Amino acid sequence: MDIERVGIVGAGQMGNGIAHVMALAGYEVRLNDLDRETLDAALEKIGRNMDRQVRKGAVAEADKEAALARITPTLEISDLGACDLVIEAATEREEIKQKIFDALLPHLKPGTILTSNTSSISITRLASRTDRPEKFMGFHFMNPVPVMQLVELIRGIATDDETVAACRAVVDRLGKTAASAEDFPAFIVNRILMPMINEAVYTLYEGVGSVQSIDRSMKLGANHPMGPLELADFIGLDTCLAIMNVLHDGLADTKYRPCPLLTKYVEAGWLGRKTGRGFYDYRGETPVPTR
Repeated sequence: MDIERVGIVGAGQMGNGIAHVMALAGYEVRLNDLDRETLDAALEKIGRNMDRQVRKGAVAEADKEAALARITPTLEISDLGACDLVIEAATEREEIKQKIFDALLPHLKPGTILTSNTSSISITRLASRTDRPEKFMGFHFMNPVPVMQLVELIRGIATDDETVAACRAVVDRLGKTAASAEDFPAFIVNRILMPMINEAVYTLYEGVGSVQSIDRSMKLGANHPMGPLELADFIGLDTCLAIMNVLHDGLADTKYRPCPLLTKYVEAGWLGRKTGRGFYDYRGETPVPTR
């Protein structure tokens, strides 16, 4: 099927990045959120990020202006009803995602493909609660969306071949690379990445190394561009904990038990960059370790 209009639910960090790349690829985008301030902030961020691409010569000024004109913000989820593809990009909590799908379904065309940007939740289970499990799949972008080249495509047990082909064609049009993942907890990237981050937190918790020594060791010893604790702050510690809980609950293996220190940071509201404090304190000019 031909996809030309894309609806995105959630204008936060992931949603505005998805809107950015979709609009640059020529899709008409309807960006939905419950909050006007969040929508305004998303459009401002998209504009800033596109300006950066213009300065680098990656995007022409005319293409930037045309892309921005293709993004329509809306507070009404019903406005996404005419879209050919809808991508849910809300917070990583299954009950919230389910409420979004329940609100969307009465407005969608019969042929609309429904997808989730979830990084860990069962696609089969999400799809089973809709009226179109055969036209539902996981569409997992990496953060930051305009920069990262990979998109995980996760097929639920009922997803049909036409839906998979249509979503793969979208990834190709974005100039990104698709990786097919089976519908098991956390899929591929986070199945491998989150236990590494969790183990780094255990290493800190047990006093094996400091925040700085752990991050420095992985950057210089394993050639990682960011240390695991720095990366956890970038992702959001609440998201890391949520994914570890999905792994622990879904696979029933104690090796996925979230580190108590990670839980403590989340309980304190120290979620990383987005709250100003996590394993580093970002409130000054230079990030400072909090332990």
